[in-house]
Amino acid sequence: MFSALLIEKGETGQTVSLTRLDEADLPDGDVGIEVEYSTLNYKDGLAITGASPVVRSFPMVPGIDLAGVVTDSAHADWHKGDRVVLNGWGVGENHWGGLAQRARLDGDWLVPLPPAFTARQAMAIGTAGYTASLCVGALLEHGVRPEQGEILVTGATGGVGGVAIALLTKAGFTVAAATGNASQAEYLQQLGAVSVLDRAEFSEPGRPLQKERWAGVIDSVGSHTLANACAQTRYGGTVAACGLAQGMDFPASVAPFILRGVSLLGIDSVRAPRTVRTTAWDRLARDLDVDALEAIAQEVGLSEAIAAAGRLMEGEVRGRVVVDVNR
Repeated sequence: MFSALLIEKGETGQTVSLTRLDEADLPDGDVGIEVEYSTLNYKDGLAITGASPVVRSFPMVPGIDLAGVVTDSAHADWHKGDRVVLNGWGVGENHWGGLAQRARLDGDWLVPLPPAFTARQAMAIGTAGYTASLCVGALLEHGVRPEQGEILVTGATGGVGGVAIALLTKAGFTVAAATGNASQAEYLQQLGAVSVLDRAEFSEPGRPLQKERWAGVIDSVGSHTLANACAQTRYGGTVAACGLAQGMDFPASVAPFILRGVSLLGIDSVRAPRTVRTTAWDRLARDLDVDALEAIAQEVGLSEAIAAAGRLMEGEVRGRVVVDVNR
């Protein structure tokens, strides 16, 4: 038997509870895992609170991330005792996820836990930090360099934003952080942001072309924020879009793309192949200061995760929430 969060749906709607399950209840998969840590992402908050119908089948164990140890494997790449990380692949949506002490998964979804990180540190990074690494990699691969100018990071106090700032600073970039919480300015500066901007500058409708400010942008917000960021990007600059905290819409014009040669790159973290994932985790292991993780992360036990998900959806959480599934 093991402990897990379980989302169920009945005639009166969705419920979520901390419960005990049997390993025989686990879904199909060729790798069994003893989970050490998971985390709470925005998508987990949506799933647990029921704020959006991200869960595709019921009952469901939420948690799109996990780090742990292989207990048994029928997959050629993994053996008992291997330390692994899982991000995405629909886990926590249509396949039982990481907010439990046990998991059974498809071995093709896993990557090795980098030796530089403990399981807790890997979950302080989680999908948010892994996505930030994908974004930084995309900017670099598209030719963005520190000497070309500032990089704007929107949603800066979120998990993607915090890790993106730290990675960009390590790579030599000058970073401007946009946030709706002015009280977090010192925290963002500790991560490496040179300037902290009010998100209100970006969150309302703006002109199709605005003053050129940014050599590159990492945006986890979408909607008007993404549109304004594109409108302010310098000639030949690059915008990496990976989130929709403000909305799924993109109320923009083609002007930045056809008059300034701006590139808009879509960043998918859910179905990225293992080679791409491994490269992103290698960058994190090489360039992310583990001390920065302590500033970014806070820890809760599995029994506290439901309440923490509610706070996350209310915008009351800074950085990353690590979940110790064994307490």
